[in-house]
Amino acid sequence: MKSHVKVAVIGGGVVGCSVLYHLAKLGWTDIALIERSELTSGSTWHAAGGFHTLNSDTNIAALQGYTIRLYKELEELSGQSCGLHHVGGVTLAGTEDRMDYLKAERAKHRYMGLDTHLVTPEEIKKLSPITNVEGVIGGLYDPLDGHLDPSGTTQAYAQCARKLGAEIYLRNPVRELNHRPDGSWDVVTKDGTLHAEHVVNAGGLWARELGEMVGIFLPLHPMEHQYLITEDIPEIYELGKEHPHVMDPEGESYLRQEGRGICIGFYEQACDPWAVNGTPLDFGHELLPNKLDRISDSMEFAFNRFPVLERAGIKNIINGPFTFAPDGNPLVGPVPGIKNYWSACAVMAGFSQGGGVGLTVAEWMIEGEPSQDVFAMDVARYGDYSSRAYARTKVTENYQRRFTISYPNEELPAARPYQTTPAYSIWKQQNAVFGQGYGMEAVNYFALEGDPLLETPSFRRSNAFEAVAQECNAVRTAVGITEVHNFGKYKITGSGAAEWLDIIMAGRIPKVGRLSLSPMLSPKGRLIGDFTIARLADQEFQLTASYGAQAYHLRWFWDHQPAEGVHIENVSLDRIGFQIAGPKARDLLAKVTTEDVSNEAFSFMSVKQMEVGLSDAIVQRVTYTGDLGYEIYVPATDQIALYEALATAGAEFNLRPFGMRAMMSLRLEKSFGSWLREYKPDYTAEETGLDRFVSYNKPADFIGKAAVMKEKAEGPKRRLCTFVVDALDADVWADEPIWKDQKVVGFVTSGGYAHYVQKSVALGFVPIELIEDGAEFEIEILGEMRPATLVTEPLLDPTAERMRG
Repeated sequence: MKSHVKVAVIGGGVVGCSVLYHLAKLGWTDIALIERSELTSGSTWHAAGGFHTLNSDTNIAALQGYTIRLYKELEELSGQSCGLHHVGGVTLAGTEDRMDYLKAERAKHRYMGLDTHLVTPEEIKKLSPITNVEGVIGGLYDPLDGHLDPSGTTQAYAQCARKLGAEIYLRNPVRELNHRPDGSWDVVTKDGTLHAEHVVNAGGLWARELGEMVGIFLPLHPMEHQYLITEDIPEIYELGKEHPHVMDPEGESYLRQEGRGICIGFYEQACDPWAVNGTPLDFGHELLPNKLDRISDSMEFAFNRFPVLERAGIKNIINGPFTFAPDGNPLVGPVPGIKNYWSACAVMAGFSQGGGVGLTVAEWMIEGEPSQDVFAMDVARYGDYSSRAYARTKVTENYQRRFTISYPNEELPAARPYQTTPAYSIWKQQNAVFGQGYGMEAVNYFALEGDPLLETPSFRRSNAFEAVAQECNAVRTAVGITEVHNFGKYKITGSGAAEWLDIIMAGRIPKVGRLSLSPMLSPKGRLIGDFTIARLADQEFQLTASYGAQAYHLRWFWDHQPAEGVHIENVSLDRIGFQIAGPKARDLLAKVTTEDVSNEAFSFMSVKQMEVGLSDAIVQRVTYTGDLGYEIYVPATDQIALYEALATAGAEFNLRPFGMRAMMSLRLEKSFGSWLREYKPDYTAEETGLDRFVSYNKPADFIGKAAVMKEKAEGPKRRLCTFVVDALDADVWADEPIWKDQKVVGFVTSGGYAHYVQKSVALGFVPIELIEDGAEFEIEILGEMRPATLVTEPLLDPTAERMRG
């Protein structure tokens, strides 16, 4: 065994071998993989081996497509067969909602270049003669679906990596991971100690244990998963061709041909988390005891859907553990706060996602950032709030929902409420309907009298429509109040704070008492944050950004923090309060403070520390609603007192609470983008219009400057635009294709119904040459082409008089 390598990959399943191969492919060959037993000894060896492209996140779907296309390359390079069976697959729809879901997925695929097709029951019967299509109203066919040999595929990755110079050490358990002061690692194994600049945790079933070695908990948990292999079935082996995959969500099952019989697996409701207290170190090529009673209901449904199963004998029953993250997507990337420690874990669909995960880790490590936005599988999408019990509860929920429709407006109930602010009980008394993000409860809207305290999950307009409309009207005509806890907030202090921010942020750093808006960019000029910067004193700043991006943003801050002169503190849970917005907002604020808050004394984009009610508060003259408004921050212990002061004084101004549904409607009227919708690492400042906040001429050589200067000189090829849509009962959510002259020319990033102006609105990208006020397009919504008109000015207050007045 070598004494030193650039990267040590721990774990010899398909994911670890993929990471090793992609690192070597991109040029790093001084690398090694360390496996406790033999390759494929964890979940890989007993996997069913299916692969597919369907995923709710378009970038992960694209990476799954990359993975599937990669297998031919692996076979050619290694000379090792992956046992590929490209048989295609069909997902069945037994309800109109399921069909809406498949229509929405098909629409995404149009601009992604994936060749999927909506199919009728008759077409399904031709594709899969063994399927009883009674009760089926349609389906989605994907010709890329198929299956492979798990062991052969893993060996192909390994052989390709070896050919490029990588080393693989088997039967060599890792016993310790010790961090050196320079950020490198001593990997202590049975056969000796290996010094590595980087460590990749691809431990699969043992990923939690590898995390514990460095003092962290990775939010994942193994679940038992069961599938059956039948004896020979004449309807299968006499078909004359290999039978396609069939996913039957209503029956919680997936089915494919295995030899002359069938392999069928289930994601049942009566599921079992495995190894709650840790994965046994001596677990290897074993299976778990069969639990057929757990899948009896699913099997009964399957016998009706696939009648041949009733006559088929069972040859084999496989019950083995797989690891899942709380949302079912992998945990990938550099772990925040631990230098040179990388995660490649919780890859439940290893043969759909393993290639994409390996590519992502290799790009990130070698080039400094992935080639596309991978936040949906970034380990930093979870924070310290994710406890063992939380992760296990959410993983169980996700397993049970593996084949459940994912509605864009749905809020899942497991492990809730978890974290709350002091105001939670106040909102609850006012009929609040809550959502959650990053573990924290936030009000979505307030149910009207007599309405249920639950928003109907739907692809169409929900039962919250009228309540949200009233909240929007209250903000635009009087004054509304909502919390500001769902901003991530960071206190930056020190003698070097201003100079550091000038490098980290692409925008202007404000003077004392002022605010500025600034993009934060990667070296390639991609958007990795949109911040409000408040300068409270010469050496004290408050930054605000997306609440759900805390670990993501802190990782970037810590990675670029100088040795001295800059102190970074996450105060997201310590500084909370309220936002008040609307034409009466100034009148309300004036009643609860002794400060002069006139426009002359407290102008737009100002910040002041002042008394508000009983509290010393930080007040920012800015609001995401696009109206006159203020963000008021106080210590968490003062939040109730602040609410009482605002609510009492606000009675005469018809103060009304509003939630995030109203906020997201109001921002559409101003064409304001949103983090991870319009603003994310797939896009640049120039494309999104955030270039107006980039300080191109400031002396600081800010991160991403060369890239944005180049793009500014060349001009972007596409730009974010606003569209008014002639919608019926369904508005856009995201990822719908934009059509012109019967061709897909762009895609939607987000949208919805703008209640005050009473228009259905979409934000999305189209080529520069097509942008013209009044230009006509079509946007595909649930399979229907809806007329859409491009507008080049905000639908409300285009001169921003309401905000600035």
